[in-house]
Amino acid sequence: MNKLIVFLMGSVLLFGAVSCDAARTSSDAPTSNDGKVEQATKVKDTKEDSSNKTRQNQLNSDIRAREQRNDMAGDRTKRADADLESEVRAKLESNIPRAKLTVKANDGNLVVLGTVRDQKEFNTIEPLAQEILGVDKVNVEGVKIVATKS
Repeated sequence: MNKLIVFLMGSVLLFGAVSCDAARTSSDAPTSNDGKVEQATKVKDTKEDSSNKTRQNQLNSDIRAREQRNDMAGDRTKRADADLESEVRAKLESNIPRAKLTVKANDGNLVVLGTVRDQKEFNTIEPLAQEILGVDKVNVEGVKIVATKS
C-alpha cells in the first residue's frame, strides 16, 4: 500500500513538473529572462489577492504540506524542482504582494524573474527564498525595480 501511495504521488509530481515549467506569482509575471517586462506599470494589481488573509493562510498551508510530504519521503533538504518553485513562489507571493515574479529551479538553484516596486521588496526576495529547505542559491538578476504610482 505504501509503495502505491509513493507511486501515485510521484506520478502527480511528474505530471505537475511536465505541465508547467515555472511558478509565477501572477498570471502576467514574465516567463523568460529576455529582459522584457510586459505591463510593468500594473505591478500593484496583484496586491489585493495576495494580501488577503485567507490567501496567505492557503499559501503557508501549501508550504507546510509540501515540507511534511518531503519529510516523510526521505531527505528533508532534497526537493524536486517543481516543489521548490511552488514553495518559493508561495513564500514570495504572501510576503511581497505587489510583485510579479516567476521562479525557476534547477537542483536547488533558483532563478527569479519579474518586477517589484522598490528596493526593499527586491532585497527581501533572496532571504525569503533561502528560508525554503533545499534552496542552495538564488539568482535575482532578472528582477527589475519598477516604481509605480500608488
